[in-house]
Amino acid sequence: MNMEEEKNKEILLMKGNEAVAHAAIRCGCDGYFGYPITPQSEILETLTVEKPWETTGMVVVQAESEVASINMVYGGGSVGKRVMTSSSSPGVALMQECITYMAGAEIPGLIVNVQRGGPGLGTIQPSQSDYFQSTRGGGNGDYNVIVLAPASVQEMADFVDLSFELAFRYRTPVIMLSDGVIGQMMEKLVLPPFKPRRTDEEVRQQCPWAITGKKGRKNNIITSLELDPHIMEDHNVHLQKKYAEIRAKEVRYDEYLTEDADILIVAFGSASRLTHKAIELCRQEGLRVGMLRPITLWPFPTEAIREMSTRVKAILSLEINAGQMVEDIRLAVEGRCPVHQYGRMGGIVPTPEEIVEQIKRIK
Repeated sequence: MNMEEEKNKEILLMKGNEAVAHAAIRCGCDGYFGYPITPQSEILETLTVEKPWETTGMVVVQAESEVASINMVYGGGSVGKRVMTSSSSPGVALMQECITYMAGAEIPGLIVNVQRGGPGLGTIQPSQSDYFQSTRGGGNGDYNVIVLAPASVQEMADFVDLSFELAFRYRTPVIMLSDGVIGQMMEKLVLPPFKPRRTDEEVRQQCPWAITGKKGRKNNIITSLELDPHIMEDHNVHLQKKYAEIRAKEVRYDEYLTEDADILIVAFGSASRLTHKAIELCRQEGLRVGMLRPITLWPFPTEAIREMSTRVKAILSLEINAGQMVEDIRLAVEGRCPVHQYGRMGGIVPTPEEIVEQIKRIK
């Protein structure tokens, strides 16, 4: 971007949820299907206010349930369209059956999860307790989905287009795992430029696997069902090769003050924002603390954490839950250094001062 383009960027102020809606309109999304649930309802509300069906042709539907909305995503993705849904933790739990169907049938789509505390209906306050639900897969079978964890309103906007790019590159569902902090907070951002929706001919060229439904044209069959176990095993081998390629090519993470760190904090999403302030306080007291922020929770930055574990004295997994990501960290570290975990539950967000106290206990 040149200086003139930089100067002409329009800086806006909006919530993370609103940013998702505006980005969806701008990145050529063909359809959104959702159901209201706190703390993500502003995504659907913003789309209904903006009325993109009048400007870009984007379809916006409030479905009768979360189950209905994810099945609409299944249908839209099967014809090669850029389609998405959004919900919060218990709503995404209801979607798990269809998400595994999409993974098995290799259908691209975007699921935005603005997490709240659980288990069950839980609370409407923020949490990060859907880590296992997203990275382990809440449905049946041997499958993975790509999981992106935004840590700002800007990333809430930027990750919409990135999610669609990855979903179609690998023919897989992508989950954007946010939380009530990022979804509800307001920050400055620059929205992505408008990208025109693809024509039907472009969709056919880019997605030769898609269902056409038109007489006289090859009409593919998309399903996750196969009764022959040998064919099903071959399909699973194919999926595992694809997941290995994703692990090799799509790991994303950020580092902050890790060069001289004695203690490494691993944190994602809103927890990483708290960590920045905690590290500042630690450094003022002479404690050399740094952070690795996973941007992709799957594939997880295993190799980066494994390498850092050879040069730090200890690692702290900071999560707004009872401790889930810490299991992936321990698998990566393989005993090279102590791994600790700290988090709050029930919708309570830890303070930077609490994190500093945990660091001092490790020291």
